[in-house]
Amino acid sequence: MDKRDLSTIFRDRLRLLLARHARNQSTFAASVGIDRSALSQLLSGQSTRLPRAETLLNMAETYGVSLDWLMGLSQDEGLASEIRESLEIEEGTGGFDHTLLAAWHAEAVGTKVRYVPAGIPDLLRTDAVIAYEAGITRKSRENQIDEKDYRIDYNRRPETDMEVCMPRHMLEIFAKGNGVWSGLSDDDRRAQLDHMARLIEDLYPSFRLYLYDGRQRYSIPYTIFGQIRAAIFVGDMYLVLNAVSPIQKLTRHFDNLIRAAEINAHETASYCRNLSRAMAD
Repeated sequence: MDKRDLSTIFRDRLRLLLARHARNQSTFAASVGIDRSALSQLLSGQSTRLPRAETLLNMAETYGVSLDWLMGLSQDEGLASEIRESLEIEEGTGGFDHTLLAAWHAEAVGTKVRYVPAGIPDLLRTDAVIAYEAGITRKSRENQIDEKDYRIDYNRRPETDMEVCMPRHMLEIFAKGNGVWSGLSDDDRRAQLDHMARLIEDLYPSFRLYLYDGRQRYSIPYTIFGQIRAAIFVGDMYLVLNAVSPIQKLTRHFDNLIRAAEINAHETASYCRNLSRAMAD
């Protein structure tokens, strides 16, 4: 299910709550802490945008339904569906067309998302790099392009706050065409670095990329969605942590990566351009 289907389900269930519990839209909007115009936009169907996490929580709490039901993850309206195991394993082969991944990001809107990628961050990849990686991994090129576009749209939302931290040497290996990148042309690698620089500048400061020394620090790839959950990427699956304590520990680990960063967010675009220029020398 893609983001359009997700927003359609949410809108239908919002209308159901409105029909059940409210005399008018103004009353309902006030009860969940938004104004009537914001509610009208959510009901209009003119946008795939979902409300802030705070608004979703207010709706669930005020009207006694579960977040899973509101987001289309469950047919069970009851709050019992909110009682979740502290550790779950979810399939991750569908990218952002997979309902759970889309829902996790939607739930985290308005909070900070922290992300350690397994390679070049998905939203920063060019179509040429996506096609090259798809040929190696045998994953759908079209699905990955859709995922990239979704992530860019997500990071353009004014309420987005995303920090990304990755090893500096990953970009250096890419620029040199070593390892897995040996089959990608110099032109495509330079185009990727220049594209990264432009997009990083365009999305800053809501999207911030930090680079640390991978010889001194190590991290598995994972994403922390606000204070709601953490998803550790393990190939085609995600190890999902819902308990408070491990999420806090992973958050501290991420913050330590940020503190150890040698290239700060406002410097990363220039760093990518310098790698590109060095390839031409």
